[in-house]
Amino acid sequence: MKIALTGVKPTGILHIGNYFGAIKPAIELTKDYDTRYFIADYHALNIMKDPQALRESIREIAAGWLAAGLDPEKVIFYRQSSVPETFELTTILMAFTPKGLMNRAHAYKAALDKNIEKNEDADAGINMGLFTYPVLMAADILLFDADVVPVGRDQTQHVEMAADIAGAINYTYKKELLKIPQASVQDSVAVVPGLDGRKMSKSYGNTIPLFSSEKDLRKLIMRIVTNSQGVEEPKDPDSSQIFMIYKLFATAEEQSALRARYRGGMGWGEAKEELFRVVNRELTPLRNRFNEFVADPKKLDDILSGGAQKARAIASKTVMRLRAACGIQL
Repeated sequence: MKIALTGVKPTGILHIGNYFGAIKPAIELTKDYDTRYFIADYHALNIMKDPQALRESIREIAAGWLAAGLDPEKVIFYRQSSVPETFELTTILMAFTPKGLMNRAHAYKAALDKNIEKNEDADAGINMGLFTYPVLMAADILLFDADVVPVGRDQTQHVEMAADIAGAINYTYKKELLKIPQASVQDSVAVVPGLDGRKMSKSYGNTIPLFSSEKDLRKLIMRIVTNSQGVEEPKDPDSSQIFMIYKLFATAEEQSALRARYRGGMGWGEAKEELFRVVNRELTPLRNRFNEFVADPKKLDDILSGGAQKARAIASKTVMRLRAACGIQL
């Protein structure tokens, strides 16, 4: 089987946009690929400096993915920080990475542009973790001989950079030391609208957390922005963000029935109640499993440690191969 690899940063709270945009597609991938999933805690360190918050976030992200159906017996699931070979490989990759390549990284350029717009020093607030972020990401990918890396179209640059760096090493030593990865662009992944109609995103503050309590979930759904159409007026389901979210959770029969009610005239409050019903139906068992995992941090740590042992068995071979080729291993 081909190898697929995905990383998730432990920053923020998982929401239903993450569920349909990343978690469910990643779990589907396990049917056709040998999959490796990791929690990118060193990547998170660039922006998270509160140690307790980071520890909690790592466990909550792990609990969230496991609650959503990720099976640690079928995938390698680990913390990035538990695989020290990642950082040794990063050091090796640095020696083959042109600074100009890092200058072109989207995240770095965006940070520069923001500083310039504010008439500040171009590099104000930019640490080396952000600047060399693509090299650490390349190590995450290349360490495990990943064939494909599922990403959104705006993230393909990172995989392309990993391929460029791997190609430079292979060319230098005239052998295929590192597998050249390819990005698997997920254009078909659902884009989930947020409470205000824009794409659901932490940066917009318009999310519905995946593991909200039933009470909080209902309150959030009732806050979804709607237009001023009256109860009796026919409504277009395809232009309603309520219905767009509803389609992700409802059966075909339920969707057909709600479409008819929209066109026959119904209040937005009724539509939101129906949305809450189907969302809560699917998320309740996930919420219960999540709470069980969070309440047992030792179990979470054991799962991640077991995954790290499997990951290191693979990673050590990659590093030893490169050490020998470079002349470091005598």
